Amino acid sequence: MTRHSLISTVLLLALLLSGCGGSSGSAAPPPPPPPVDVITKAEAFQFLNQATFGATEAEAQRVIDMGYAAWIDEQLQQPASLQLPFLKSLPRPMFLFELQDDRADIWFRNVVYGNDQLRQRVAFALSEVMVVSQLGALIEYTYSLADYYDMLALNAFGNYRDLIEDVTLHPAMGVYLSMLGNEKPNPALNIRPDENYARELMQLFSIGLVELNIDGSVKLDTLGQPTPTYDQSIIEGFAHVYTGWNYAGAPSFELAFPNDNNQTVPMQLYPSFHDTGSKKLLRGITLPQGQTGGQDLSGALDNIFDHPNVGPFIAIRLIQRLVTSNPSPAYVQRVASTFNDNGAGVRGDLAAVVRAILLDPEARPDIPMDLDGKLKEPLLRLTQVWRAYNATSASGRMPFAGAYIFFGQGPLQAPSVFNFFTPFYAPPGEIRDSSLVAPELQIATEFQNTLVTNYLLFQALGLTSEATGLGEDDVFINIDQEMAVAADTDALVSMVAGKLLAGQLSPTLETEVKGMINRIPDTQAAIRVGEAIYFIATSPEFAYQR
Repeated sequence: MTRHSLISTVLLLALLLSGCGGSSGSAAPPPPPPPVDVITKAEAFQFLNQATFGATEAEAQRVIDMGYAAWIDEQLQQPASLQLPFLKSLPRPMFLFELQDDRADIWFRNVVYGNDQLRQRVAFALSEVMVVSQLGALIEYTYSLADYYDMLALNAFGNYRDLIEDVTLHPAMGVYLSMLGNEKPNPALNIRPDENYARELMQLFSIGLVELNIDGSVKLDTLGQPTPTYDQSIIEGFAHVYTGWNYAGAPSFELAFPNDNNQTVPMQLYPSFHDTGSKKLLRGITLPQGQTGGQDLSGALDNIFDHPNVGPFIAIRLIQRLVTSNPSPAYVQRVASTFNDNGAGVRGDLAAVVRAILLDPEARPDIPMDLDGKLKEPLLRLTQVWRAYNATSASGRMPFAGAYIFFGQGPLQAPSVFNFFTPFYAPPGEIRDSSLVAPELQIATEFQNTLVTNYLLFQALGLTSEATGLGEDDVFINIDQEMAVAADTDALVSMVAGKLLAGQLSPTLETEVKGMINRIPDTQAAIRVGEAIYFIATSPEFAYQR
């Protein structure tokens, strides 16, 4: 008899004896419940810095109380905080580029205050994969940019197949990568389909340049060389697919001009400008001639969606943006397998993918290693400080449209379709020599780091709740709690470290911060507080996302 069977028999006999009056004793107590894994404050911070725009002590306590999975489930149900309705509620200026400050304002307010933190964080990650940018042809298309970001937020937990169709038909992408107004061939007029979007959808948004194994490693041919995913003929095939699309609602293709409404609705097919010939696609598939533009588009996007590279490609991109720059092949494979099948036979379920990324054992390993984690994106360092210190302004606005100047990043403000940095960047030295990557370090130049550091200095010492003479839109942090303990160096440092580092302050940093503060007279409370926040917010320990 097994131990389990023996226990069951004893409990049953005790119950029978009790019911028959054969025993006056109490029934044996049930076995104790299995131990519950206790989440520490440091672990909750680590998780929230992966899943939000910055951990806060209040949200960390919610994670401790709820657990990781329940917190994710709650976030998956949060409605999206949107930008376009806010912009449309404002008076329409003569030129729409004048609303770019307002677009930045609502983006910052959504990511700092929004309840849909996970959705906004994933949308930001997607915006760094499927890039459109204000810096260039879209400067006057403020409504379109806002709607594009809203589209990413609404699709963040949807299906990848729906996402790439919405991206493909969005006028912002149509303008940015010149698919909008793309015409079928006309040799007499020297017109050939534009190949820009055809190339970038494959290279940057979905499958990459070479064939991958499910764990993200590169497939090699018999000569030990990588196998390209596509060639020029396939680019041309897709370019012909994307012909005939222009702004919606116009009487003709030639008269399809942008206006406030059609820059935020999917592009429309104008059949007479669509190429109806056969088209070569990926993996030996050819679309037959004579199809409609809608049929061609559906077949082409299905062809990309079904490519085996998509799972590992998207897994790597999202893991890098949320968790770690150098995921192991096993981590990539687990997430890619979830992309291929969410457990219910569905391919491309992004909610399941995000959940798999954040709940994977490697997201928060029991034994930390040097290659775990990543450098925080500069913009996320700012938003974490703002969230930790309840940043606000007299007007309630956050119109930081020049964030990309100070931080090298801003909402839909990448310098090119290749994002702020490439996922393959490896700085020379130890990282490159170890065959590792550190994408965010590509923008961590001396010049950019100086701007970031100077801005955080200004924030900590100038833009605070103790400051006077602030403009109505100046975003300041609330340091009232710190001011109350400013004379006590140990209490001050402990409070700041608790808000920014979950109290995980190295002895070296603690010694340096306290040494600096002790040089400042007790009577200069605001400066003592500012120096504490500045030292910690600009430290390598804060810049490193564990």
